[in-house]
Amino acid sequence: MQLIEYVPARARLDELTMGVVMPLKEKRMGGVSRGGHSKVPAVTLGFWIIKIAATTLGETGGDAVSMSLNLGYAVSSVLFIGLFVVAVAAQIAVRSFHPFLYWLVVIATTTAGTTMADFADRSLGIGYAGGTAILFALLMAALGTWYRSAGSVSVDTVSSPKIEMFYWVAILFSQTLGTALGDWMADTGLGYEGGALVFGAGLAVVAAAYFFSNVSRTLLFWSAFILTRPLGATVGDFLDKPVADGGLAISRFSVSALLALFMVACIFIFRQRADRQTPSDA
Repeated sequence: MQLIEYVPARARLDELTMGVVMPLKEKRMGGVSRGGHSKVPAVTLGFWIIKIAATTLGETGGDAVSMSLNLGYAVSSVLFIGLFVVAVAAQIAVRSFHPFLYWLVVIATTTAGTTMADFADRSLGIGYAGGTAILFALLMAALGTWYRSAGSVSVDTVSSPKIEMFYWVAILFSQTLGTALGDWMADTGLGYEGGALVFGAGLAVVAAAYFFSNVSRTLLFWSAFILTRPLGATVGDFLDKPVADGGLAISRFSVSALLALFMVACIFIFRQRADRQTPSDA
C-alpha cells in the first residue's frame, strides 16, 4: 500500500504563490539594477560648479584654437564638431557612467558651441539677434523631438542610446545658444563683468524658484543649463580678452590649462555618481 503524504492546502498555496511571484520579483529587481542608473551624473552643487568651469574652458579653449592659432571659426568648428562626434559615440557606447568621459563630451559641446556661434554671428554676418533666434529654434526643435519620443525632456529619461543622442544634441544647441547670448549681452555695453552679473543673477532666480516654488524641475534644469553657458562665456572673455576690450589679457592656453586642472580636481572632490532613474514632472 502506497502512502500519500498529506500537504495542507495553505502550504500548497504558499508554494504555488512563491513559485510565481519570486521569479517576477527577481525579474523586476534585475530591471532596477540594470536600468536604475543612467549614464549622466546626478544634478548636485558639484555638477553645477564643474559645468560652469567647463563652459568657461569651452570659451577660452575655443578662442585659443580659432584666434590664437588663427585657424578661424569655420575650421575650428569642424575640428570641435569632429571631437564632439567621437566623444559622444564613446559615451553612448559605454555601459555605465564614467565622469571623465561625460565631462569630455560636455567640453566638446562648449568648444564647438563657442566657434559655431562666432561663425554664425560674425563670419556669416547673421548678427547676435539672428544667431540667437536660429539657435533657440534649433534647441526647441531638439527638445520637441525628444519630448515626442520619450514623453519628457527630463534627464531621468536618458536610459537608451536613442534618448542619449537627443540629450547630447540638445546640450550642443544649448551651449551654442548660450555663447551667442553671452557675446550679445557683453557687446550691448554691459561689458564682460556686467554680463556675468546679469547671468549670475538669472541663475540665482532659477535657484530660488527651485527651493521656494513648485515650478517644473525639468524647466528649471534646462533654464540653468542654458544660463551657465553665457556666464562661462563672459567670464572666459573677461580672463583672456585684451585690456583695451575690458579683459585681463591672460594667455588663453594658460587659462584653459588651469580650468582643466580645476575640473579634474572638482571631479575628485565632488564624487560624481550616476543619476538615479525616477519619475519626472516633464
